[in-house]
Amino acid sequence: MAYTREETENVEVDYPVQQLWEGIPKAIEKLEWTIEQSIPEKYCIIVKTEGAFLSYPTNIKIALVSINDKTTRMLIAGETPVTTVTSVLEFRRTRERIERFIVILAQHMEKNKKQP
Repeated sequence: MAYTREETENVEVDYPVQQLWEGIPKAIEKLEWTIEQSIPEKYCIIVKTEGAFLSYPTNIKIALVSINDKTTRMLIAGETPVTTVTSVLEFRRTRERIERFIVILAQHMEKNKKQP
């Protein structure tokens, strides 16, 4: 029997929404994930992570909401299909993939920080 394991993360980031939006594809590229859908007018992107031996890929939806000129709220929702056989192997995998994305994005943003 298959079901999905879901995780969410809500992060406030000290970057303007447009600057963060431009950095997300570069972080996804570095992670070697696939962009499944991009909705620029809503600052929303859906990606698929890599799978592994006895591991399904995770679908991650990333949505950005501008709080003010310098701060953006990033909503991240991950969903990984699991079965009764793979559920033990998949424990925390969705959370780890979300956390890895946040770290890679933060590294990219810091490296390419635009001066005001």
